[in-house]
Amino acid sequence: MWTTAFAASNLLALVMWAALILLPRWPALLAAVLYLGIGLLCLAYALGLAGILTGALDSVGGGGWPDFSTIEGVRSIFASDGGVTIGWIHYLAFDLFVGLWIARDADAKGFSRLVQAPILLTTFLAGPLGLLVWLAIRERRARAGGRWQ
Repeated sequence: MWTTAFAASNLLALVMWAALILLPRWPALLAAVLYLGIGLLCLAYALGLAGILTGALDSVGGGGWPDFSTIEGVRSIFASDGGVTIGWIHYLAFDLFVGLWIARDADAKGFSRLVQAPILLTTFLAGPLGLLVWLAIRERRARAGGRWQ
């Protein structure tokens, strides 16, 4: 089950990232990325997390809420296929959400798709690095248009 969930989540994220980078950003596409991509990943995460925490699907670190205050506690989360899959879906959902925000922000600030594509690809492959690159690149235009635009 976890292998299938892992593969399906990867495929969904890959399709959504490809659409975000390569296709015209019509409102329907952006809605699909948000609700079908990010929304489904969040739903899969929530269901998987609930299944793990209740012990219905898998047991992580002896069951119950994991200990996030120690390295050993966090490591125990990833000691099972369920923990790894849920953790991975967590990354996929948040990175795709950040990618969608970057794409919308870049479009609003008039950045070309050629500038956006490598930033989005970096966000897909290494989420926080892509976000850091985008924050650095957008700063001048954000300041010119008012910081919160």
